[in-house]
Amino acid sequence: MNRIRIAFAVASFALPAAAFAQAPVQPSGPAGEVQTSYNRLKPNILKAAEKMPADSYSYKPTPDIRTYARVVNHITEAQFHTCTALNGTKFDATKVPADTADKAAVIEGLKASFDECDKAYGALTDGQVMEVLAVGPTIKRSRIGLAWGNVSHDNEQYATLSLYLRLKGLVPPTSEK
Repeated sequence: MNRIRIAFAVASFALPAAAFAQAPVQPSGPAGEVQTSYNRLKPNILKAAEKMPADSYSYKPTPDIRTYARVVNHITEAQFHTCTALNGTKFDATKVPADTADKAAVIEGLKASFDECDKAYGALTDGQVMEVLAVGPTIKRSRIGLAWGNVSHDNEQYATLSLYLRLKGLVPPTSEK
């Protein structure tokens, strides 16, 4: 009986300690916070792009609104602009597919923009987030301002993708159970 009590006592103390040891460490500081937000948002956008059927990439709710492909390409284009600036490289507009490209090409472009951003966000450190970069002939922004601006923009565009999915009768990735 005592062995059972001892085993139970050891197990009840070991379980929480083991569970705590497995918890992922959240980065701290400005660089870590923006990296965490970016890494949480990225899979939702990719899943939303994958979820829309290929024949609905030309869908637009009203004639004066962008197509689904255009919204995805807009994310691609914006990410390339921001993340090439963060990486100190030049934006190459040919990496953004045409709005009439097929779903596979649009998603390939989106993934390429995330690859560029993975490098940019992975290189952010608290020591250089306040560094000011020229992002155009007259525009200067801090690294953290560019990074948070990209996350904010991606969140806005994810909301648009989610609305389009709902209008097509599909559940957005963040609402799946």
